[in-house]
Amino acid sequence: MKTRRQFATAVLRFLAGAGLAVNPILSILHSAFAAVQRRLLPKATDLQSLTHEHPSAVDARNLDIMPIEAFNTMGLSDHSVSLDLWRLEVAGRVRTPLSLTYNELQALPAVEGNVLMICPGIFTIHAHWKGVAVSELLKTAGADEGVSHVTVHGPKGNYEKVENFTPAEVAAGKVFLAYAVNGQALPQKHGFPLRVVAEDRFGSDWVKYVYKIEAR
Repeated sequence: MKTRRQFATAVLRFLAGAGLAVNPILSILHSAFAAVQRRLLPKATDLQSLTHEHPSAVDARNLDIMPIEAFNTMGLSDHSVSLDLWRLEVAGRVRTPLSLTYNELQALPAVEGNVLMICPGIFTIHAHWKGVAVSELLKTAGADEGVSHVTVHGPKGNYEKVENFTPAEVAAGKVFLAYAVNGQALPQKHGFPLRVVAEDRFGSDWVKYVYKIEAR
């Protein structure tokens, strides 16, 4: 977990590198710095006891990783993707729009970490996720100045879900796109080939079957 100083430094470095405007996020930074201390959870915590917690209020570093077989799921779980046709689009206010294959995505610098997902009142998952940072994708595409949020889409079709994330979340490394969980390729019902991992967000914001992100 980053200290407030580390968080601020990460945000400012990202803004300078990706060309995002500083002013729109000053109030966000102020709120983040004023946030209450997270409650450190004991190792023996029952994950199901956390379903009424907000993920931003707890520190899950001591918790064991759940086996994939114990994961629950919500929403669409049977969407099928052909990797021969699938591409991740990076579009919007960028200098160089990207269309990345699954192999090209995996060749980018990887990020990974243990992140807690809470679906309020239903279930909790604590897993080790691996993928690519949204900040890395925006940097590669050359995000324009003045980007106010990043929109994630998935899956393509009638069941498309859209979520927005702030530059502060992106810069702090709190949002990445996972292609693996617990050392295995992401299972189909959990969003293969790519899903959002969003620290401090409820599971309903963890878009599955991602095919596009937009700088807006």
